Amino acid sequence: MDMTKLLHRPAALALGLCLALSLGTPPVSARTVERGVEPKHQPVVQRTDFVFDVVADGSGGLASAEQSRLTAWFNALGLRYGDHISLAGTGSLALRDAVADVVGRYGLLIDSEAPVTAGEAPVGSLRVIVSRSVASVPGCPSWADRAGADFVGGLSDNYGCAMASNLAAMVADPRDLVEGRTAGVDPTSTVSGRAIKAYQEKAPTGSGGLQAISTGGK
Repeated sequence: MDMTKLLHRPAALALGLCLALSLGTPPVSARTVERGVEPKHQPVVQRTDFVFDVVADGSGGLASAEQSRLTAWFNALGLRYGDHISLAGTGSLALRDAVADVVGRYGLLIDSEAPVTAGEAPVGSLRVIVSRSVASVPGCPSWADRAGADFVGGLSDNYGCAMASNLAAMVADPRDLVEGRTAGVDPTSTVSGRAIKAYQEKAPTGSGGLQAISTGGK
């Protein structure tokens, strides 16, 4: 037996094992180091549209049975603040007013613009569209950084998750995170400003002089 082959066989096996491990292991990609203060985790808003077609009665209004169906559908959806209701179709004004009355019982109003939905409502009827938005933060919480110390001066992968998750959970209308709201007249500031103006313009009580009071008796 050739002793040279026996001596080189373990070295050949070790070399083959190292090559197999190097070829089978995917390359490790370095994580991007975030050195600013802007968190990469932000709320994401997703919208879902629910549709319901209401049919007018003989007078063009909303029959009691159809009103009960619409109310049951709203209750099944759990209609709440933050939902946006819009109408589409060729229904009469009386039908629109009747649907608006049902929506008003939930403390909501009808939006002026309706989103595009699949199909159309039958002629003479209305399509009630409930648009519901949900805010969430994908990838949170993230514990990708398991090291106790950071030697590159970057933010942890979980940075900003708590703030973004709390904001997504507390916002009443998730669409405000996307569109915001236009500035309008605040009635509370108007009333308070009026009260302050009345207080500033009112003459002091002692500006009219002292009143003459008689203490004499009969």
